[in-house]
Amino acid sequence: MNSNDKATEALATTEKSTLLQSLIAATYGVYAWLVFIVCALAALVCACCLPGLLRRRRWVTRFARLPFRLAFIPTEISGLEHLPETHSVVVANHASYLDGVILQAFLPPRFSYVIKGEVRKVPIVHFLLRRIGAHFVDRYSPGASARDARTLLRSANNGQSLAFFPEGTFSAHPGLAAFRPGAFAAAIRAEVPVVPVVIRGARRILPAERMLPRRAALTIDILATLDPQSFSNSKALAEAARQRILSVLDEPDLLAETPAA
Repeated sequence: MNSNDKATEALATTEKSTLLQSLIAATYGVYAWLVFIVCALAALVCACCLPGLLRRRRWVTRFARLPFRLAFIPTEISGLEHLPETHSVVVANHASYLDGVILQAFLPPRFSYVIKGEVRKVPIVHFLLRRIGAHFVDRYSPGASARDARTLLRSANNGQSLAFFPEGTFSAHPGLAAFRPGAFAAAIRAEVPVVPVVIRGARRILPAERMLPRRAALTIDILATLDPQSFSNSKALAEAARQRILSVLDEPDLLAETPAA
C-alpha cells in the first residue's frame, strides 16, 4: 500500500469516527430531552393536583433533580452549610436555560424564584412556575418593573427566601455580566443575608445556541454569606457578591477593562 492509499484510508477512518461520535452525541441529546420532558410533565401534574405550596415545591424539586440522574450527569454540590436556616436571598451566575432547573433541584424547597417576565408568554411553563410560587419581573417597562420591585420587597419583608439571577439573562459568550440591583435592594430592606452561588458546567451541557444537551459534569458551589448591613448600598453589596462569584467561577469578568493595545 503506497502513501496515498494510507492517507486515504486514514482520512476515511477519521470521518467514520467523527460520524460515529456525532451520532452518539445526537442520540444522547434526544434521550436527555425525552427524560427532561417526562420529568417536566410529572412536575406539572404535581403542581396541578397537590395542595399546599411547600408540598408542591418538594415534589417539583424531586422531579427537577431526576433528569440529571437519568441523563448520567455527574453532579457535585458543596457549601450547603452556608445556607442559613432562616430566610435568605440567593444570587447565582446565569449561563444556560438549565440554571433555573438546577437551583430548583438542588436548593431547599423554601426558595421562591425570580424569573424574567417574558416567561409569562409560555403558558404551561408560566403555570408551573406560578404554582410553585415564582415571581416574575418585567425588565423593560419602567412602570411594571417598579411594581414588580415593590412585590419582591414585600415578599422579602414577609420572610420569603428568594433566588435571583442578577445578570437578568445569559448569552453564548462565557463570562459574568453586570448585576442588576433588585436582589440586593430587597436583601438590604429585609435585612436578610445574601448567599452567592456558582453554577459550573451548565453552559457546557446546554449553551445558548445549542439545541441538544451534551453530557458534562455539573458543580454547584454555595459560598459564604454576605451581611447586607455591612454595605452602604445595594451597588456595593452587588459588587461584593459578584467578586465572590468571580473568585470561583472559571469564566472571565465581562466588565473588566480591555487592556490597552
